[in-house]
Amino acid sequence: MLELPADATRQYIDAVATFEAYEEALAEAAKVRGGMYWHRGPMAAPDDAYLVRTTASGSEKSLGRRSPETEAMYASFRQRKELAELRRDGLKASLSKHKRMNRALRVGRVAPIIVDILNRLAVTKLGEHFRVVGTHALYAYESAAGIIFEDDAVATRDIDLLWDVRKRVAFATALSKVDISMLGVLQKVDPTFRIRNSKKYTAVNKDGFEVDIIRREQAIGDPHPIRLSNDDEDFWVAQAPRAQELLDSPPFSAVIVATNGDMARMNTLDPTAFVRFKQWMSALPERDPLKRRRDALQAKAVEEVVQEYLPHWAR
Repeated sequence: MLELPADATRQYIDAVATFEAYEEALAEAAKVRGGMYWHRGPMAAPDDAYLVRTTASGSEKSLGRRSPETEAMYASFRQRKELAELRRDGLKASLSKHKRMNRALRVGRVAPIIVDILNRLAVTKLGEHFRVVGTHALYAYESAAGIIFEDDAVATRDIDLLWDVRKRVAFATALSKVDISMLGVLQKVDPTFRIRNSKKYTAVNKDGFEVDIIRREQAIGDPHPIRLSNDDEDFWVAQAPRAQELLDSPPFSAVIVATNGDMARMNTLDPTAFVRFKQWMSALPERDPLKRRRDALQAKAVEEVVQEYLPHWAR
């Protein structure tokens, strides 16, 4: 592994600070989505009005007859909305500048498709139902540590998303608000994504990049098999051995940077849990020898990063 150059490190720190502020601004702006207006009936007197709160989905709720209290409520909402949108838009412009600097200083090396997928999951509120596991988790660890893994350790053409079957009702509700299927969500990133006929838990695009969605092995109360939506062309989620351990591990999060300078938050698992899992996989006699060697390499690399750069995660 190599340490990130000093100028790239400084740029990454500044870019992450702006990205995290933008995340906060998005959350604040989401609280004041929609609007408020005064509703008057066709025969109502000029002052006889009701304050109505509208949502982004188009629903409405009356907050009461016009009064000093509802007047104050209306003024406060308008002020909060204006300030939240001003802050969000300003930080978005700052992110564009950081994108150019990231690219100029070669801060990132993640494939843009990964960042695009993670950002799509974040904006649709589906990201909280997934953890990135497998090889791509290394990008979160190297970003947090300020280092760069050798290419042999991170070379892969697929990303593994671990889905928590225990939260399937909440996931279905969130999915129904943004699309009819999980495949449809990916197709907003790249319309060429299709489910593979031979591996129904895998979607592949025109460039051969794959997205795998896995789950824990069936436990009491789990449906099986399970498709992520009612759409016939959606993912059938694959069971993965010992995935429950990954779900139970402490969460780990880092901002990653693509080769084009774009940024996204990657939610994955505690690096020590990653090490244990990869060590176990590297010892499976039935596993492809080439993959076993890579598993061992990744386990060793992440273990060294934890010891030298992330000691607070060592245990």
